[in-house]
Amino acid sequence: MRYLGNRSSGRQGWALARVAAARGADVVLVAANVTDPAPFGVRTVVVESAEELRSAMVAEAPGADVVVMAAAVADFRPVSVAGTKLKKGGPAEPAAVELSRTADVLAELVTARPAGQVVVGFAAETGDAEGDVLTHARAKLARKGVDLLVVNDVSAGRVFGREENEVTVLSDDGTATPLPAARKDDVAAGIWDAVTRRLPVT
Repeated sequence: MRYLGNRSSGRQGWALARVAAARGADVVLVAANVTDPAPFGVRTVVVESAEELRSAMVAEAPGADVVVMAAAVADFRPVSVAGTKLKKGGPAEPAAVELSRTADVLAELVTARPAGQVVVGFAAETGDAEGDVLTHARAKLARKGVDLLVVNDVSAGRVFGREENEVTVLSDDGTATPLPAARKDDVAAGIWDAVTRRLPVT
């Protein structure tokens, strides 16, 4: 089967769930392309499409203190899906694949979030003629209205499918916290440290 997608392994999301559970949090992991067993103590909701992920997040998010959207959800999907193989030279061979936008799940969750909920987005960015990675990421943080944005520089094939990660955590107060290259569990710990600073003291 052929599909539009990316090479994200989901390991950073897995690490975030594992570290949160180890710290005593009650964790729900919404995941696609599941191959590894769920982290111990984590309830997992398995989805297969962007729309299924949206439905699961809309159902699970209202009761959460923190929502972390680490999934590399596709921005576009094919308008039509073939039930059989499209053969070269056959009558169904497409001249082009028409795409439509997928739902902006993160923006929807921010709009509907209950008071006090911390929302963390992720941005896989590359620089271009209009700005560098952090310039684009800061614009996304403001546009989405999240509390924190975890930024991956994915230029030159970095990050996707790798055992290590390197990110910058941007906050809506203007601060930026670089987390140097490390195992994804260590990066997850740094992200949760940033989240914890946003939670009320109990």
